[in-house]
Amino acid sequence: MFKALVLEQEDKKTLATIRQVATSELPEGDVLIDVDYSSLNYKDGLAITGKGRIVRQFPMVPGVDLAGTVAESSDDRYHVGDKVVLTGWGVGEGHWGGMAEKARLNADWLVPLPANLDGKQAMMVGTAGLTAMLCVQAIVDANVKPEDGEILVTGASGGVGSVAVTLLAQLGYKVAAVTGRAETNGPLLKQLGATTIIERSVFEEPARALDKQLWAGAIDTVGSKVLAKVLSQINYNGAVAICGLAGGFDLPTTVMPFILRNVRLQGVDSVMCPFEKRQQAWQRLTELLPTSYFEQACREVTLEQVAECAEAITNGQITGRVVIKL
Repeated sequence: MFKALVLEQEDKKTLATIRQVATSELPEGDVLIDVDYSSLNYKDGLAITGKGRIVRQFPMVPGVDLAGTVAESSDDRYHVGDKVVLTGWGVGEGHWGGMAEKARLNADWLVPLPANLDGKQAMMVGTAGLTAMLCVQAIVDANVKPEDGEILVTGASGGVGSVAVTLLAQLGYKVAAVTGRAETNGPLLKQLGATTIIERSVFEEPARALDKQLWAGAIDTVGSKVLAKVLSQINYNGAVAICGLAGGFDLPTTVMPFILRNVRLQGVDSVMCPFEKRQQAWQRLTELLPTSYFEQACREVTLEQVAECAEAITNGQITGRVVIKL
């Protein structure tokens, strides 16, 4: 038996309870893992609170991320004692996830834990950090250089945004960070490397088809009217990497930025990201993230505190990463 956070549905309401679960209840998989750490993402918050239609079947153990040690394996790639990390692949949505002391998973979903990271540090990075790295790489691949101008990051105080700010700063970019709590989050974002702090309300005003060119590129985690405003202000030949919809999945914009300013809009997905690209991103993260990131941008909680944190993250009240010690 082991401890797990289990989601069940009753009268169309999601109920989250911590209970003892038998190993025999775990879903099928090639590798049994003793979970050391998980993390709380925005998607996890939606699943646990029931505010979003994330979970596809009940009962479900949430947690799209985990880091742990292989306890059993029927796959030659992984052996007992190996340290591994998992992000994405629908885990915590359609397959029991990381918010439990044990998990049984498909070996194809795993990545060996980078040698210079421990499990807690890996979860400080997690899906958010992997997504941020893929977004930053999209900006680099679009040939947007540090000397071209500032890179805007929306939702900068969240998991993806805070890592993106850090990575961009490490690569020499000047970063303008957009947050809904500039007064409280500004100091931390500046410590992470932001050069400019902007209140989110500025980007919630209706967007023109084209506005003054202000940004060489952008990483957007919000969507909707915020993204529309961002697109209208991107420099000629700029690029925007998008990975979130915290503000909505609509996009009230026009084709003008794309056909008159040659702006590139690049979608970024980390859930189904292929193994090779995923492994490269993890390696790049370990090279770029400074020690200071791990000292500043994390809050560690127990499984018993997760429900409260899930409510907070869906209300925009969490800064940085939340790591769950199992």
